[in-house]
Formats: sequence, C-alpha cells, structure tokens
Amino acid sequence: MSDADVLPELKQIIGGLLFVAKQPLTLAAIRRSLQQVAEQEGGATKDFARATEPDLAAALQELKIEMATRKLGFHVAEVAHGFKLENDVNCGPWLRQLLEKGRDSRLSRPALETLAIIAYRQPCTRPEIEAVRGVAVDAIIHNLLELQLIRVVGRSALPGKPWQYGTTQSFLEHFGLNSLDDLPGIEELRRMEHEQFTKREQGVAAGASGAAAEPPAAPAVEADEELTEELEHAEAGERDDQPVAVGGGAKAAAEDDADNDDEEAADDDEEDEADEKQ
Repeated sequence: MSDADVLPELKQIIGGLLFVAKQPLTLAAIRRSLQQVAEQEGGATKDFARATEPDLAAALQELKIEMATRKLGFHVAEVAHGFKLENDVNCGPWLRQLLEKGRDSRLSRPALETLAIIAYRQPCTRPEIEAVRGVAVDAIIHNLLELQLIRVVGRSALPGKPWQYGTTQSFLEHFGLNSLDDLPGIEELRRMEHEQFTKREQGVAAGASGAAAEPPAAPAVEADEELTEELEHAEAGERDDQPVAVGGGAKAAAEDDADNDDEEAADDDEEDEADEKQ
C-alpha cells in the first residue's frame, strides 16, 4: 500500500473481513490478520497492528450501530464465540427465493430429539440417549457426527467405556448461539436437576437405613420433550436469519443447503428403519 492510498477506517477493515469470512471471526483472529498484513506490507498498515482487542471491540460496536442505523439488510451477529455478518430476519423470504431454497432443510424430528438430549445433558453416551428416547440411535448419531453437529468428547467410566458425545461449534452456528449457556430452557433444566439432587441428599440425611444412595436420576422424559421443542423453535428462528446472502459465504451456504437436503432425506430413511427395528 502506497502512502498515496487512502487508508480505510478500522471498522471498514473489520467489515471487509467479516464479509469474506465463512466462519465467525474472534477478536484475536481479526487482530492477528492486522498484524500479519503489517509484517507483509509495512508502511501505514503498521498503525492498525497496534490496535488492541478493546479497540477492535469498540470499532465493531461502531459498525453494528452504523449498519442498524442505515438499515442495510444485514448486521453483525455474535455467534459461537465470534462475529459474522447475517442478513436481517425480515429479509429471509426473498433470500430463500433467490437461492431457490424450496425445500425445508431443518433437521428431522428424531434427529432433533437426539440432538436435544446431547445438547442439554452432555457429555452423554449412546445407552443414556436410548434410555430417554426408547429406540436405537446408532444411525442418528452417525448422521449427526457427519453433519459435524456433535463430536466424541471422551469415554465413560461405565463398563465397556462407551463413547461420550457433546456438541460442536457448528452446532452453535446452526442454532445461532454464542455459547451453550444461551440454549433455550437450560436454566429450567439446571433448576430441575438441582431440586432432584437436593431432595435425594435430604432423603439420605434423614436416614436411609445406611443403604448406599442411588445415583442422581435424569429429569423426566417430559422435560426432554419440552427442551426438544425449545430447540426446534430456536432452529426455526435461526433458519430465517441464515446469513445466506452475505459476502463470500453466500455460494458456499447455498451449496451446503443443497447437500444437506440430500443428506437429510437419506437420514430420515435410516432413522425410520432404526425406529421400526425396535
């Protein structure tokens, strides 16, 4: 960059980075990009390399306010511990038509139920999931692993040491969440578990004839059904807010949706077969 070039503002650079990024960018990633350009280009670009994370956060806030004021059709969203550009939710119908998203690409009900159990109870094993759902979930877990919505996080200490599963960053992005604490209904589940644990502790303290206390039981299945509905509503809202028409990720998002349509059609068949075997 020559001295004659007009330097952009910091918020412009950040906006450009978010525009072309396919994944949410953290403040650390943005700062690293500024420093690498300073090393390669030198000159006036070194000024931006001195920006601290608070400086970047302030510039991001300016960008958010300016976008909201000018009503550009998209905004900066904080998702999966990072930032990305998303289209405004009220623009969803036109974006879906433009990208010819005629089919609903949401997860099937069996997959969503299994994902809800994992999301709210992680880490959990396949037998624990099947105990709640009452059917085999091998095929569903395999499909969720392929979609990168869940991952193996370790092994249980139970006999056989079964795999334990948890959610991924892609899960947070899919549902538009910044962290697992933002899961709808998570506080209610924690309250129920705390109450059940407290009651058991009081029962043991009252004198359970010296018998060993039973391990904490999971909340009722009804609670999981409610949380599945919460997750389903969250997915429905996030799908309308999908950043499909923003920046360099638009084409990739359209291709991913087409792939997901094919995958989920196959998933439904496999899940139905698994359910019928039970």
